[in-house]
Amino acid sequence: MSKLLWKPDNKVIENANITKFIKYINNKHKLNITDYYELYDFSVNELDRFWEAIWEYSNIVHSVKYDSIVTDADKFPPITKWFAGAELNFAENLLRYRDDNIAILFKSETDEEIKISYKELYNRVSKVYNSLKSFGIKKGDRIAGYMPNIPETIIAMLATTALGAVWSSCGAELGADAALDRLGQIEPRILFTVDAYPYKGRQFDLLAKVREVANNISSIEKTVVLNYMNDSAEISEINNSILWNVFESDISRIEFTQVDFEHPLYIMFSSGTTGKPKCMVQSVGGVLINHLKELILHTDVKRDDTLFYISSPSWMMWNWMTSGLATGLTLALYDGNPLYPDWKAVWKFIDEYNITIFGCSASYLHYLKSIGARPNKEFELNALREISQTGSALSDEGFDFVYQDIKSNLHFNSISGGTDINGCFAAGVPILPVYSGQLQVRALGMRVNAFDDGLNPVFDQQGELVCELASPSMPIYFWKDDDNKKYNNAYFNFYKGKKVWRHGDYIEIYSKTGGVTFYGRSDSVLKPSGVRIGTAEIYNVVEEISGIADSLAIGQQYDNDQRIILFVTLTEGNQLDDNLKDRIKSELRNKASPRHVPSLILKAPDIPYTFSGKKVESAITNIIHGRDVSNEGAMRNPECLKFYRAISDELNS
Repeated sequence: MSKLLWKPDNKVIENANITKFIKYINNKHKLNITDYYELYDFSVNELDRFWEAIWEYSNIVHSVKYDSIVTDADKFPPITKWFAGAELNFAENLLRYRDDNIAILFKSETDEEIKISYKELYNRVSKVYNSLKSFGIKKGDRIAGYMPNIPETIIAMLATTALGAVWSSCGAELGADAALDRLGQIEPRILFTVDAYPYKGRQFDLLAKVREVANNISSIEKTVVLNYMNDSAEISEINNSILWNVFESDISRIEFTQVDFEHPLYIMFSSGTTGKPKCMVQSVGGVLINHLKELILHTDVKRDDTLFYISSPSWMMWNWMTSGLATGLTLALYDGNPLYPDWKAVWKFIDEYNITIFGCSASYLHYLKSIGARPNKEFELNALREISQTGSALSDEGFDFVYQDIKSNLHFNSISGGTDINGCFAAGVPILPVYSGQLQVRALGMRVNAFDDGLNPVFDQQGELVCELASPSMPIYFWKDDDNKKYNNAYFNFYKGKKVWRHGDYIEIYSKTGGVTFYGRSDSVLKPSGVRIGTAEIYNVVEEISGIADSLAIGQQYDNDQRIILFVTLTEGNQLDDNLKDRIKSELRNKASPRHVPSLILKAPDIPYTFSGKKVESAITNIIHGRDVSNEGAMRNPECLKFYRAISDELNS
């Protein structure tokens, strides 16, 4: 049994949103649900009644009500239909408040500070909305951001979605090639960006990368550049460029375009494991209702909360936290390195602005622990009542660190899901105890199980994470995947004869607590420090380098995180010396991102392939982690596995 770390008192339980929601459900349906576990069973066995209750309890703003709630939930997208007949607008839901309460609190590592009220946010969105409208942007058009984590990124997204257009974004930290691989596929009409951004005490120019992106995507009609760091930035070399302050129109009333529940809202990107990233289209209503479920019930967000997540517009947690505006909370944004000029930067921010809910990655917490940081000895943290953590699995020691060295009396809400669903498969809940190493519960409405090799749900042992019913925020389709082949291959075709969403994580579900432990990826997606990276993005750079014949990248669970190991084969007459290693790292850093740089680069005699010509990263990942290889029969050259088995002990020493 895992160690008990925290137990909510009666006041916390009584004041929790989920307690009030249970009372609401009981009154509405004449039920007698008494705890979370009974509510969870209701949520996965009575989908119609559960999601209808979420719609009503979260007061979703709409112009036309639905005719039906869900059909074909066991057949999965794109067959499943949600809230047919409903019409609504995403931005209208996030801009439902128009008062003087603070909507966005922004600070950068340069100490710039901005506070934007809900009334002012509406007005600022209306300026961009009117400009987009004047350029003929209409329902279904794609608008993209290549932006840091600043208020203008949210403003551009809200103006886009107010028109019923579709938003997609890359963080400013991504290299030009990575941004092109993503945004080039969706053919945006407008690109929002900035001149530069701060990170770790330095100013990084973005315009050179923007020029490469904008000038190579023919669909871009305007590139709107915000002078974030330099009032005199030169933008003339960027096709059809215009400064943000010139682009903005006058303030006027926003006429929110009403769209179907399953109208496209976001295009999110997969990590590009087998080629260019897949473009996952998620719906207006699906994202909204799922985020509100997670924010209101699992995160216990209230209007007087200030929510701060260390994030980037490249990561789905940016989309997730932004939906918090629909609850009327204050959204705190921080742009820059959270460890600059030292580890105390974020905690000063938390104390100074009375942040109540703080979100971060496992790697951030592990780093603080490794350097002996003790926030509870340096800061008051009086307002902080919850820490949310995601990105990768947190060790038992990481859980202990939160309660021993940050704050002993708070709700530690460890969550896990994915970009694919823009939400969580497992999460926390404020009315249950927290146990070391466990996410508290399977998320409401998500019929999650761990499958053994016989496709049987198992408890108290590791298995593949599967979801056996549809949920609203699953993609409605993949971009330019007319026959849904990519979509079905991504999630639904792994098990022959059994249609379930197979997510690619190893998990264990505990029969006694209902908690869930995540053990890492079972596919080839890399997640160093919780950031999703596709192996193809590494191969595209590395295999262009002179002297490299082939390569294979895997993620190894190591030192409470994941490290990237890159195996390379060399052309004749070349050696893997320090000069070649340095060039590999430099090329990856400049053309992809610093996250793509491997921790180890090793020479291999051969790279394993299937008969169909696909690299078999999963086999090497399994070998390095001491697991069996189940697909040797599908390999063209299984004899090469001998090398990887021989080196496995050395890599784990």
